[in-house]
Amino acid sequence: MWDTILWIIAVIVGIIGIVRLFQRQILWGILLIVAALLIGPGGVSLFT
Repeated sequence: MWDTILWIIAVIVGIIGIVRLFQRQILWGILLIVAALLIGPGGVSLFT
């Protein structure tokens, strides 16, 4: 259950990061994408 919730949050954060990149907010975009990768499917092991 927690894996699914974390994955959904990671997808949302990643999409926001990509949108920030298109809005020329490079730093925020990169930070959000990195956060999404840490939270997402590969990063779930960091929390469990």
